Amino acid sequence: MLLATWFGTGFLPIFPGSWASIAALPTGWAIAWLWGVPGLAAAASLAFIVGWWAAATVEKASGTTDPGAIVIDEVAGQWLVLVPAPLDPLAYAAAFVLFRIFDIWKPWPARWADRRVEGGLGIMLDDLLAAVYAVLGLLVLLTITGKSGV
Repeated sequence: MLLATWFGTGFLPIFPGSWASIAALPTGWAIAWLWGVPGLAAAASLAFIVGWWAAATVEKASGTTDPGAIVIDEVAGQWLVLVPAPLDPLAYAAAFVLFRIFDIWKPWPARWADRRVEGGLGIMLDDLLAAVYAVLGLLVLLTITGKSGV
């Protein structure tokens, strides 16, 4: 439960997914600062794998499909979007906004995964797919502005 809710962030009353994405920013910054892009990519991968297990466990224990308190999917997705971002507050803000847009919008195939893939994998997969769109958007922004973190 602790991991699935990202240490209780998922219990915040309004927009728990956005709060989890915000909580992922300073931890992502610390990981990138300490271990660079490979460390952040590894952390995002590990969060996805552990999140898959944690989400499935909480979903099964609660008897609820995709409980709103599960937000580890937002953390894994947000960290993935931060991989190409330089350690710059504006780049991190753009990564946050882009991820939230695509996570809420859920363009194909994220919407398909959200509706068709069940269990812990389904909870995690739609955010991963939304993150891919956000990464592409961030790369475009970084190219336009002449900044690059990768």
